[in-house]
Amino acid sequence: MKILLIKFWLLIVIIVQLAACGEYSWNNPYAASDAGKNILYSVFSERPKHLDPVQSYSSNEIQFTAQIYEPPLQYHYLKRPFVLIPATADKMPVVRYFDAEDNQLPDEARSDDIAYSVYEISIKPGISFQPHPAFVIDEQNNWLYHALNEDVLISIFKLSDFPYTHTRELEAEDYVYQIKRLAHPRLHSPIYGLMADYIVGLKDYAAKLKHAEQNRPKEEAYLDLRKYQLEGVQLIDKYTYSIKIHGKYPQFQYWLAMPFFAPIPWEADRFYSQPGLVQKNITLDWYPVGTGPYMLTENDPNLRMVLEKNPNFRDEYYPVNGMSEDEKNELLKDAGKKLPFIDKVVYTREKESIPRWNKFLQGYYDATGIGSDSFDQAVQLVGQGEATVTREMEEQGIRLETTVAVSTYYMGFNMLDPVVGGRNERERESARKLRQAISIAVDYEEFISIFANGRGIPAQSPISPGIVGYRDGRAGINPIVYDWIDDQPQRKSIKTAKALLAEAGYPNGIDRKTGAPLILYFDVTARSSEDRSKLDWMRKQFQKLNIQLVVRSTDYNRFQDKIRKGNAQIFEWGWNADYPDPENFLFLLYGPQRKVGISGENAVNYDNDEYNQLFEKMKNMEDGAERQLIIDRMVEILRYDAPWLWGYHPKDYGLYHSWYQNVKPNRISNNNLKYFKIDANLREAKRQEWNQPVFWPIALILFILVISIIPAVNAFRRYESSSAIRIV
Repeated sequence: MKILLIKFWLLIVIIVQLAACGEYSWNNPYAASDAGKNILYSVFSERPKHLDPVQSYSSNEIQFTAQIYEPPLQYHYLKRPFVLIPATADKMPVVRYFDAEDNQLPDEARSDDIAYSVYEISIKPGISFQPHPAFVIDEQNNWLYHALNEDVLISIFKLSDFPYTHTRELEAEDYVYQIKRLAHPRLHSPIYGLMADYIVGLKDYAAKLKHAEQNRPKEEAYLDLRKYQLEGVQLIDKYTYSIKIHGKYPQFQYWLAMPFFAPIPWEADRFYSQPGLVQKNITLDWYPVGTGPYMLTENDPNLRMVLEKNPNFRDEYYPVNGMSEDEKNELLKDAGKKLPFIDKVVYTREKESIPRWNKFLQGYYDATGIGSDSFDQAVQLVGQGEATVTREMEEQGIRLETTVAVSTYYMGFNMLDPVVGGRNERERESARKLRQAISIAVDYEEFISIFANGRGIPAQSPISPGIVGYRDGRAGINPIVYDWIDDQPQRKSIKTAKALLAEAGYPNGIDRKTGAPLILYFDVTARSSEDRSKLDWMRKQFQKLNIQLVVRSTDYNRFQDKIRKGNAQIFEWGWNADYPDPENFLFLLYGPQRKVGISGENAVNYDNDEYNQLFEKMKNMEDGAERQLIIDRMVEILRYDAPWLWGYHPKDYGLYHSWYQNVKPNRISNNNLKYFKIDANLREAKRQEWNQPVFWPIALILFILVISIIPAVNAFRRYESSSAIRIV
């Protein structure tokens, strides 16, 4: 009886305490002390493997590294097409060209006359690294933490366990040091092979470092790269360095906006090389050190990662100009204000989409992508297929931001295959018309509508929107596949496709030579049951031409082997741009880049002499009218030859709460956190509004509990009364 009464009063106490919580939401997953603070709440699904900029090359890693490290250049946040501007550099690099006799050439010199290019980069003085123990010097002017013994290490488990931190000024030598790290024998930079073809002496430098590593005394864990000179990278003065490039490679400037070319201080490399720290996973891959607006203060990649404002960040300001629509979209309200706006960014790991979606709706995540299971709840199509948020989302103040990704998905025809590629001129003409017919028949507008929830635009060429060389409107349509009707592209009829098929030698899908039905083979990676509908849809597209499409499914390794050896006939593929230049798309169809025999990125093994010559001329040209004319001709050749079924350029859809401001999404510029802004007071008010406690279930439980106690109380009283009578 006493236990029941205790439970009853305990429940009352709990209710009173919950009610006393006041304005703090009961279901808030964050500490009460963070309420109303200038914090951005985001998510990540895959743990980053590398945070060392020399090795990191994945999108789930660059969302962190791009906020911490600062290469010399960056992209203008608002301008489209993308424009490079200085980051830590005090101006855009000075580029000079030289012939084989070391004579300087004019800027307009022909690419064939240029033996090498020199990029001279000057950085701004007064920039400092984030606070870090690697920079601490004791009273005797010795490095405090560069030779740690076991007595010190016994109390060190994470970077924040070091009691002292310091900083120093950024110097040009820090950039030189990082470029040298591309060739470090213990590191495996994904861009070393490419850069070794361009940066003068990088291959020889790698061999030099490998020899030094092999002859390094075992007790010396640190390989000091300052002792070894790299021919193609020179330190000019404290704030200036130069990079020597073979030939002319204008795209090199884009690499100077990637974390691969961000500065790494030798002190950090020396500090992290200590075996005692490596054993505790205190490394540059786990604890970055940079000059950027944020620094990583908490790294638990299975749970959460936290970025906090770098107290030493330089003076940088929000852009004062952009595109014509930016002012209308309220993207210039903070023009000229000091960056960054947000004090802290908390990333929580969410593996499942449903809890991520629910927490977003509750206001506990500030933005979210849109999964297929929540798309209809979030987005509706109006007018001419324009996407907007549903009424439910609009009432919550949630807005939709979309952008076309700088990428492309396509279906490739193996040009070495006798049916879809052809072995001689007669077969090639037949195969060309076959590919053109299929390009018309496969309705990617329908594919995008059904399988991508409308998130994409049909591709007219390899070049993605937002890239120099892309043509929009009537000038940009593929005339092999589309007609221009009523100011918009319209896919040609199946009748036109069937006529091309007959000209190819397959009237109504029957081989005129053999009388047998035409059978084509579609190679794909092993598919789940969820993807069967896509494959069924693709079969139906080919059936429009009475072509039988046989799906050959295999595991990814076997699929790659087929592509590498040229054994696939038709296959799916895609490409995400590394940088915003048409060369990064058009090289995918450059003959000397073919997959078979060369292992290049030309997966369809397309090889057209005129296209190859134009590519070689175009790739090293500066942007301008002449380059655009060459690109137009290259695209015209590709459309006619149809080595790809052009597929579509995906659209990125993101939902943002009303308190999340200054958002202009893109996939090229990754250091965008510093521009974002949060209205923490509005967020706190909305959280309270959306997460009001529901008391009636508790009241109902309390009522049931009271009702259940009454019989027990009555029985107890009768028992007490009867006991008293017996005693008397």
